[in-house]
Amino acid sequence: MKVKKKVKIKKKNFMILILIIMSISTLTYTGMNFFYSNQNDKTYKKIIKDKRLEELGNIDEKLNYFNKDYIDRYLKYKENNPNLSNKEIVLNVNIGLDNPFYTNTKEATDLYENTILVNKYNYLNADYEPKDLEEVNTYYARNGMKLVKEAKEQYEAMAKAAENANLKLVISSSYRSYQYQENLYNNYVIQDGEEIANTYSAKPGFSEHQTGLAIDLSNGKTSYTDFENTEEFKWMQENAYKYGFILRFPEDKVNVTGYQYEPWHYRYLGIKIASYIHENKISYEEYYAMFLEN
Repeated sequence: MKVKKKVKIKKKNFMILILIIMSISTLTYTGMNFFYSNQNDKTYKKIIKDKRLEELGNIDEKLNYFNKDYIDRYLKYKENNPNLSNKEIVLNVNIGLDNPFYTNTKEATDLYENTILVNKYNYLNADYEPKDLEEVNTYYARNGMKLVKEAKEQYEAMAKAAENANLKLVISSSYRSYQYQENLYNNYVIQDGEEIANTYSAKPGFSEHQTGLAIDLSNGKTSYTDFENTEEFKWMQENAYKYGFILRFPEDKVNVTGYQYEPWHYRYLGIKIASYIHENKISYEEYYAMFLEN
């Protein structure tokens, strides 16, 4: 009897071993299938991705501001603008230029920083007011002109330097509230119509004057619109960046900024950023898209 029992135990153990082996084989087969299926899926996706990037000259490997989430937008914009380089395609789409001005807008970020970007794609709420607004010395500005403290101090230093060169800088417009801009814009629309008004005036909430970092300049003798024809303008072209200011709407960047050339309109960004923009002859939209947005 004892022998038979041993035989039964051996048979039982053998069957258990067989079942274990079969289970391991099944799991291994399933796992391998999943692995290869997953690898094939990854390979397929990589092939598709590479094909799309090839159309852009594999620009993602050359630009650190390439945004993989914008690939479809890049390709569509390239199709509509075959004359542009791949670098221009990426930069313009990052700025938002694949959409009409005042569409796909979003609230501005870095609300109380010198780097805040306010343009036709980035807006400020009606109740936004910058911190540390201070009135500019009336020797260098019309009465009641205000700027953010740092911008005000740098402007006054710049105006003093211009004075030492026997020149005169006068602010004709600086900080504007949302409500002020709303009235101004609406009057321009009544005067010239919305399409034309949009080329030289911002809709309320979309004006960087609301940031307290923008100024319109004159020489105190002629209108600010005639600033380009003054010696002060020439001086600003050579020196504004040294104090952190840039010409905000250059003549060759109308398609990027969405505004006509404004030789009187300057924006404070700080010396480091202003110097880079001056040296590389780019707009703030381009700088922001390359170095700050992502």
